Order: sequence, then structure tokens, then C-alpha cells
Amino acid sequence: MKKKILCSLLAAAMLCGLTGCNGGSGSGESGNGDGLSCKLVFAIWDNNLMEYIEANDMEGKFKEKYPNAEIEVEKIKDDSEYWNSMKMRASANQLPDVMFNKPFTLSRFQEYLLDLSDTEACKNNTLAEGYAINGKVLGIPQTAGYEYVYYWKDMFTEAGVEVPDTWEELKAVSKKLQEHFGANDPDFMAIALGAKDEWPDYPYMEFMPALVNGNGQNWNNMAKTDTPFAGGSDINTAYHRVYDLFTSGVLGKDPLGLGNDQATNLFAQKKAAIIALGDWGLQNIQNAADSTDQLGTFYLPVRETESEPFRYVVQGDSFMGVTTHSKNPELAKAFVEWYYSDAWYPGYLSYISSASSMSNFPKDKDPILAEADKLQPDGVPVMYDGGGDDFTAVQNETAFDYKKLGAQMLTDNFDLDAALAELDTKWTAARAKLDIK
Repeated sequence: MKKKILCSLLAAAMLCGLTGCNGGSGSGESGNGDGLSCKLVFAIWDNNLMEYIEANDMEGKFKEKYPNAEIEVEKIKDDSEYWNSMKMRASANQLPDVMFNKPFTLSRFQEYLLDLSDTEACKNNTLAEGYAINGKVLGIPQTAGYEYVYYWKDMFTEAGVEVPDTWEELKAVSKKLQEHFGANDPDFMAIALGAKDEWPDYPYMEFMPALVNGNGQNWNNMAKTDTPFAGGSDINTAYHRVYDLFTSGVLGKDPLGLGNDQATNLFAQKKAAIIALGDWGLQNIQNAADSTDQLGTFYLPVRETESEPFRYVVQGDSFMGVTTHSKNPELAKAFVEWYYSDAWYPGYLSYISSASSMSNFPKDKDPILAEADKLQPDGVPVMYDGGGDDFTAVQNETAFDYKKLGAQMLTDNFDLDAALAELDTKWTAARAKLDIK
């Protein structure tokens, strides 16, 4: 993969040298695009997006607008490999022209991203300004991401349980499902979790601390204190709840032996009753299930009692940005404008299950996803921020990895209190070393 990446970049550089990488004076939505010519590299990791790009000839459609331009779509295996690749390429001054980011990687790559504040795509995006860094919009979120708990209604009915409204109810429902179906199927999981990949525990390990008290800036606030993992903190409270759930037997006999694809497929075949995934997960479930007639959703109930507000996460996802390594930033910006215009975005939006992030292209939620909103009409959305520079710096210094910590909870003799106390010690030292106030 690395050789392929480097070859692609060398080819792009050679082509730019031959064509002169003419930036012209054109804009994303004016003229016929004749003034912009070059070959752009657009790097992605999303399988669904890649399938849509191939089926709908994105390169050809863009060429209709910009006849002298070419787009090379570079598909990288998954997001973990993507970030590793982008990190190496940033150091080597070889980032693609256009890349995606997550909320938690925007600050990591901020010095390599151009400000897109003046683009029409930014002006029409409902979330972009909320993720600006130092007043600069470094990426345009492709979708508005919501997190759901998917469940099989007929399995709930058979086990005699209802959709949970509090954390304790979730635990009780999961245990009852495990007891009912596990009695005849030793491989059954009330909650499917591909913990072998570590990242699938993110609905619990990443988002729950922000939901305990509705603080979407939880990670940034943690960077301002020496002992954020101490008893009574949002993250301490959330992780004890997660630990109680994970160790209650409701994840089946070997969650560490399953990857996310396996867990999702097993859920789709009703070998599990519940799975927590983003809205993007619906498409994966639909592709693997014989039928989704009995598929429903609800939001993860983090609250302890019904007297507390019911909070759920919303965030921008897949932030498209133009890198400083682009030899033709004007064309790269034009591509971003085109991508979020009616020439491309509405079609892709109808193809995926995620919600729109663009005010000029609204979209109704899929009926299965809309069920979660009907169950919580008074729910309170929490705008989630993945953490800024200070948090990222302390996180790197302490090697704090919430997804890895979630997987460790499933290992024998794991001591959560000891792990959190150790993190506090490292956190205090890291803040002092980095002189973070």
C-alpha cells in the first residue's frame, strides 16, 4: 500500500509538472473550468463512499465541469491505516491534495490544512463553523453524525423486554436478553461488540463521558485539570458504568475474539440482539441482514434516572479539507465546492444512511433511524468535540487511548480504579511537562 501511495503521488507530481498545474483564476462555481488543470489525489477510507464513487463515475462527472482536470481516488484499507499513512506523509511533505479528517484529527493536522471559510460549501454547512480552529475552517463535514443503538424488535418481544430509558434499564434488558437467548445458544451476545478491533467500543468509551452531564467539550476541559479521572468526574462515572456493563456477561463469551465486521454480521443474522454504531452502521446491517423489517433504533441511555435530561451525541463527520501540500490548491478547493454542490452531494446523500450537514440539501432521516427521535421527543443533542491541541498533546504524552482502555476492561484481572489512578498521575506530570495551563 505504501509503495502504491508513493507511486501515485510521484505520478501526480510528474503530471502537474507537465501540465504546469495551472491554477488559473477560476472558482468552484464559475466558468466552464477550462482555467483549472492538473491531477488531484483524493484519499479516502470509507468503503461505502468508494462503492458510490465507482458506481457513479465521480472522475468523469468532475471532468465534465473541469475538462482539463483529473481526480485520482486513493482508497486506503480503514481509518486506522489512514491516520498512520497521513501521519507519515505529512512528515514527508506528501499529503494528498484532498483528505478527510475526524473531529479529533483536525487539530492534529491543522498546520497542513488550508482555511476553507470563504467557500460556498462552508457557508452552506450547518456544522463547519462549530469546529473552526483559531477562526479557520479546516474541513467541511460531509455528514451530521448521530449515534444509535440498533436492536431487533422481535427478539425484545420474545424475551419480554422493552427499549431501555436509563442506564440501569439497559443493563437489566441486556441481562435478560442474554439469559433468554443464551440458554439455547452458547455463542449468543445480548450486545454485539467487535472488541478485537478496539475502536468499536467508541460509543461507550469516547462519547459517554460527554453525555454524563452534557459536556461536548469534555476532552478539552480535561486538559485543564491535573486529575480528570478522579472519582466524581464525568469520565470516571462513565467508565465505571461501562465497566459494569462490559463485565456483566452481556457481550457473550469472547468479545475480544471478534472484529467489527464479524460482530455486525452476527447481529444482522440475529446472533445478537443489540449493537451500538453510528448512522453509517445501518447500511452495513442492511447489506448483511436477510430482512430489516424488525430492526429498530434507540439512543444510548446514559442517564441514571428519568428525571435527568436524555442526552445524545451529534457531530460532524468526514471533514473534507485541502492540504498545504497540494500543488494546485485552487483546483482542490474547486473540487470541494463541486463535491458539495448539486452535481454530486445530493446523490451521495440519498445513497447513504447518514444525515445531511448542508442547509441547502436537507434530508429526512431513514425511518429506522427516525425511531430513536420518536422515542425521545424531548432529547437534548450534545455537540461533540473530539478534543483540541492541548488535549491531544496530553493524550499523546500519557498514551491515553480510550478505545484500548475499553478493550482492556474485558481482560482478566483488570483493575479499573488502579488504571484511572495511574492515568491521573501521568496526566498531572504531562501537563507540567508541557506547561499546559
